[in-house]
Amino acid sequence: MTTSDFRIGVLGSGNGSNCEAILKACAEGRIRGRVVLVLSDVADALILERARKRGIDAQFIGPSQFKTQLEPELEGRAVRLLLEAGVRFVALAGYMRVAKAPLLHAFPGRIMNMHPSLLPAFPGLQAWEQALKHGVKVTGCTVHFVNEGVDAGPIVLQEAVPVLPSDTAATLQLRIQLVEHKIYPEAIRLYAEGKLKVEGQTVRILE
Repeated sequence: MTTSDFRIGVLGSGNGSNCEAILKACAEGRIRGRVVLVLSDVADALILERARKRGIDAQFIGPSQFKTQLEPELEGRAVRLLLEAGVRFVALAGYMRVAKAPLLHAFPGRIMNMHPSLLPAFPGLQAWEQALKHGVKVTGCTVHFVNEGVDAGPIVLQEAVPVLPSDTAATLQLRIQLVEHKIYPEAIRLYAEGKLKVEGQTVRILE
């Protein structure tokens, strides 16, 4: 597979720091592929600006009347845009919607997400706040394949982040994000190079 063959689409809702990490990894050749389309459900999301500055097609999909998912027609439009761009793999980067049938059926086993906890602990929103509330000493982040469940797909990579006595939600989130920016591009690299094998809920790395 050549770099031009492995075409990546990114969906995000916020400032796009994980998207930026993926874009940088592609530009540096660490991921043998390229991002060809960035979509957001938030019209003024910074992730769109990050993509446009790099000359990447970036579009708003919406508006949606729901907070946790897109209407089927809107998600269907996103799928059409991804397919028209020749996307083979989808990375969710701070995408605050639950992926539903249109996206899951169009890209089976080809969607990854980054979650800011050591799954299966603390799924859902504000995982770093959940970690602080529960008084854990270690949290972290997880790259996983996306399925019908919420943060429930097969785990690709995880890395631990210690919870410090002085941590606030903001400081813990920041330190988790630094690790996210390392392991998310690495997970995509492994996928692009055909080094991941999914067996049920287990992902084997073929190095």
